[in-house]
Amino acid sequence: MYDYSPPIEDYRFLLHDVLGFDAEMAELGKDVDAGLAGAVLEEAGRFCAEKLYPLNRSGDEEGSHLADGVVTTPTGFADAYRELAEGGWVALSGDPQWGGQGLPFILQLWLDEMMSATNLSFGLFPGLTRGATEAIAAHASDELKAIYMPRLVSGEWTGAMALTESGAGTDLALLRTRAEPKGDGTYAVTGQKIFISSGDHDFTPNIVHLVLARLPDAPAGVKGISLFLVPKFLADAKGDFTVRNAMSVGALEEKMGIHAQPTCVMNYDGATGWLVGEPHRGLAAMFTMMNAERLMVGIQGLGIAGAAYGQAAAYAKERLQGKSADGTRGPVPIIDHADVRRMLLTIRGFVEGARALAGWTALQMDRAHAHPDAAERAKADALVALLTPVVKAGFTDFGFESAVLAQQVYGGHGYIREWGMEQFVRDARIPQIYEGTNGVQAMDLVGRKLSMGGGAVVEDFFATIAADLAEAEKAVGAGDIVRSVEAALDLLREATAELHAADADGHGAAAVDYLRLFALVSMGWMWARMTAAAGKGDSPFHVAKLSVARFFAARMVPQARGLAASIAAGAGPIMDLEADLF
Repeated sequence: MYDYSPPIEDYRFLLHDVLGFDAEMAELGKDVDAGLAGAVLEEAGRFCAEKLYPLNRSGDEEGSHLADGVVTTPTGFADAYRELAEGGWVALSGDPQWGGQGLPFILQLWLDEMMSATNLSFGLFPGLTRGATEAIAAHASDELKAIYMPRLVSGEWTGAMALTESGAGTDLALLRTRAEPKGDGTYAVTGQKIFISSGDHDFTPNIVHLVLARLPDAPAGVKGISLFLVPKFLADAKGDFTVRNAMSVGALEEKMGIHAQPTCVMNYDGATGWLVGEPHRGLAAMFTMMNAERLMVGIQGLGIAGAAYGQAAAYAKERLQGKSADGTRGPVPIIDHADVRRMLLTIRGFVEGARALAGWTALQMDRAHAHPDAAERAKADALVALLTPVVKAGFTDFGFESAVLAQQVYGGHGYIREWGMEQFVRDARIPQIYEGTNGVQAMDLVGRKLSMGGGAVVEDFFATIAADLAEAEKAVGAGDIVRSVEAALDLLREATAELHAADADGHGAAAVDYLRLFALVSMGWMWARMTAAAGKGDSPFHVAKLSVARFFAARMVPQARGLAASIAAGAGPIMDLEADLF
């Protein structure tokens, strides 16, 4: 049976040879080098492989349960979470001001990848907690920060986002949960929320909900939304958090996948809460949290794809079926068959390109937070904003497709529960939906992000890619790969110009294809950089890296031509059919 193997060698290669990690850390004044980073990732990988992966299937089969108002997670989950927190992994990238380790965010994002690969349901608990800390740190009062930040950063308590209502999904302007001032600086929050991941569990003595609600004098629409901190337990007279707040779990959602994750219907019956940020400005605070989660969700797609690849590749080397292409041998391992290789290389081309792009994006996050030059901080922050929908939607689309391909490698066995591949497919489906569906992400990219800085942000990003491609082309053997990506970059630039001039229907019609084209070019850029670095070595690792790079350039990047043609077709073929003819 396959055992998860964390991609430590690939992480080290990216840190040392591709992303310039040591130079980046020196520029940011951080006392961390690639050697230390690799050691941290190796230990994190060991925890994920030994503690989380063995709980993945059992957690899926047992699921979380609600009885008499109490949520129980699958056997072993609570113990694993306590080990995670006690080991300092929840606090890995947390602000040292609140007890965090302050390590670079690239380590956090790659830890998220390994947790997603080994146990997606589990990884949501610390991931959502981290999002809550970012919103509280950016928008809450000093008094709230002092109480909640140390406990959340350490993992002593966990966090959850309570945004969605049955009548208000993506359209938050429709939400009806209300918050009434109580006259003592607190508010009585009343309403029902659905789809609340990690809304309740048996891990920690308190759970901090960030709840969107309306004040009595709130204007209509999204301009009338405020954000409230609503803990499961309130402080008693001694300051201990023992008083149960007026909130409860109405039900656990019955889901297609992530069965171990308690996705709750939450009822707030006059629950005591505190305003986070300014009245009627909750959307800004919410997006601080949401954008952090969108990057994490993108990494979920990457993590599942990587795990599915490892398992499918191991199976393909052992499974004997059919004859060799020349008909002289048989049965042969199915890895000998061209179509099986096509599927595996498609997954691997995505996984390794996306892993590098995730690392680059994470380094931009570190620059945005810690660079001594304000202009550099602003530039990096804009790049992260540009790439957030690409990572969220691109990685989860490719990730789901990868899980399906890995299942296909198994043939009929992939459809049978005991092999584990069908769980990957079920679990990989939800990241395309939550934290803003991928269609919404695509619309965000074309409708908002392309116009940042009057279009300068995206043009600067393209210029960075072009400069790196020109440099990579100097490396031996990189020419064909670079030229393939350059051609796709030209198509992306043309499509970008078309979208700058398009109307709303034009944006909507092109958005999903455009985002996929953007993701392909961005990963192709990383493959060009990896090719230039791998060409300097001759180990089996480097040989394999160059081979996968050639596959990506020859078989995946050419998808750009079809995507560009679809974008150029405009909105007509989509919008011409009258609604009543559907």
